[in-house]
Amino acid sequence: MFTTLLIANRGEIACRVAASAHRMGLRTVAVYSDADAGSRHVAACDTAVHIGGSEPRASYLRGDVIIAAALKTGAQAIHPGYGFLSENEGFAQACADAGIVFVGPPVSAIAAMGSKSAAKTLMEKAGVPLVPGYHGDNQDPQFLQAQADAIGYPVLIKASAGGGGKGMRIVESSAAFAEALASCQREAASSFGDDKVLIERYLKKPRHIEIQVFADTHGNCVYLFERDCSVQRRHQKVIEEAPAPGMTEARRRAMGEAAVAAARAVGYEGAGTVEFIVEPDGRFYFMEMNTRLQVEHPVTEMITGHDLVEWQLRVAAGEALPMTQDELTITGHAIEARIYAENPDKGFLPSIGALTTLNFPPHSSFQNGDIRVDGGVQAGDTITPFYDPMIAKLIVRGADRDQARARMVQALGEIQSVGVQTNIAFLRRLMLDPAFASADLDTGLIDRQYDSLFPPAAQAPFSTLALAVAALLAKQGLTQSAARETTMHVDPWAQADGWRINGRYVQAFGLLEQDELQEVQVRRNGDQWSCSHNGESHSFSWRADTLPTRQFRVRIRLGNADASASVVLHGEDVHVFADDGLRVFQVHDAVAHSVDDSAQHGGGLTAPMPGKIISISVKAGDKVKSGDALLVMEAMKMEHTIYAPADGTIEELYFGVGDQVSDGAELISIAD
Repeated sequence: MFTTLLIANRGEIACRVAASAHRMGLRTVAVYSDADAGSRHVAACDTAVHIGGSEPRASYLRGDVIIAAALKTGAQAIHPGYGFLSENEGFAQACADAGIVFVGPPVSAIAAMGSKSAAKTLMEKAGVPLVPGYHGDNQDPQFLQAQADAIGYPVLIKASAGGGGKGMRIVESSAAFAEALASCQREAASSFGDDKVLIERYLKKPRHIEIQVFADTHGNCVYLFERDCSVQRRHQKVIEEAPAPGMTEARRRAMGEAAVAAARAVGYEGAGTVEFIVEPDGRFYFMEMNTRLQVEHPVTEMITGHDLVEWQLRVAAGEALPMTQDELTITGHAIEARIYAENPDKGFLPSIGALTTLNFPPHSSFQNGDIRVDGGVQAGDTITPFYDPMIAKLIVRGADRDQARARMVQALGEIQSVGVQTNIAFLRRLMLDPAFASADLDTGLIDRQYDSLFPPAAQAPFSTLALAVAALLAKQGLTQSAARETTMHVDPWAQADGWRINGRYVQAFGLLEQDELQEVQVRRNGDQWSCSHNGESHSFSWRADTLPTRQFRVRIRLGNADASASVVLHGEDVHVFADDGLRVFQVHDAVAHSVDDSAQHGGGLTAPMPGKIISISVKAGDKVKSGDALLVMEAMKMEHTIYAPADGTIEELYFGVGDQVSDGAELISIAD
């Protein structure tokens, strides 16, 4: 076994690999970009090396710099994690040339499976069923459109060297094909340095089920069962679970043996995942093979009890697999939820900024407990536009699926995150959705259940408003003094409980939620407090314990009902983490909000997030129709098209191709 391991990645996967390496007694080396100098994965390793600028191409995609860092620090092996260079055959070869162990499959296997087109051709020869489509080398746009027309719409365009949902588009008609193809190719070139694509028939209501395989250098190969990854947004996985609901032993064996056959066909070694698309009748088709560890590997660890990173390291060191197929078993059910810095209500747009508060429920760091958090950021860290916006992965285990789902609902409700938009509330609704609860799964579940997953905003209950007000009173230094409960004399001027010389105190609070103003009034008359809202008034008492970073643990009694919550004050926002989920209020300042609408600039389009302009399809003077594509932005390795909100004429373009823009920057002005 080697003694020093360099981890050529960042974030939660770098922390995850470091944890297993440390348990095995290995010394670890981190690499980091300018943006990651103070990141958690740097602190998780024994030493760290700076490798370049914040953009991935200037750092984490610089194989030569990473290999130089390994040689400099005496690392005998490099673990690539996932993403970046994990499936780059050139990097794997460069490691071998430098005498460094690449913790992954042989270069030949990466080459065989690295191209979706080549992999499908190989699987077709091996007799593995494939979805009808074109996987060839001819990339002429007109030829590709002809292929799509012949296959029949809808079709799916996919980056041949891709993964993670990037460089992928569903095309519903021939008229939309050319634009979708160009967008796919740009995104593929940006993310993978290769704009080659393939085209497949788009299957209706399919499930996405993948098989975890493992092979060693002694000819052994096993499958560690399946994961269901059907619940996706923007073709990227949101929820993964193992085992797959409804899987029969016969189908599990058939899919597992097919995956092992695929691995053997390319002389595979190490951890890999064979992904299948599965129709409602159970027919399955080969999609691709990921020649690396998957983001969702923890659910497999939870149900098998095996550390897959440790297996990777031992296989890379030449050891045999520790288990045979017959010795592997499934215990319980595990679900993983990916927690992202994004706004589900705005098309899952990424969100950036500082995480001022980030608290998780009590959890273990590995598969021994029933709640596990794999994360790469902590309170005080900043989510930047340079990398994937994942904050953490929450993994839970239960005796069965129902118990695992219940634990996930509870655990999601205990997370406290402030500073960026997150998908936590959305994930909780997803867990409670009847379709998900009944395992009615397919890759279109989120769109199919849109109305229940994105319900109209409901007004916060009176008790939640009162909890917010109690925290604001505590921020002002007001307390409900216990002095009146003792015979000791207290100077009334020294009390911080709203005492007034006439015995009366009144304060009104304006709280904005979803642009709707809620007015709450608190009164003190002698020793008695009351709280009023919308004509409803109750006696009111509270206690607020101050925690770090403007956080309070608040308990109230409103009339005869008790309520409690953690409340975080962030700028003018009040975040109430109560039983009904997170509620965010903005303290309303009547003076600050009395802005003359006529003075505001109109007719403009603003950037929905920070990013880079990568294409512009209009110029000043052009007439556009509502829904016309105007420009394309790239942020966090994803493309976002800006469309005309109404008919009009382009007056001015404020940025050009290649320009970086900030969130909210005006991009284009349009005259009605």
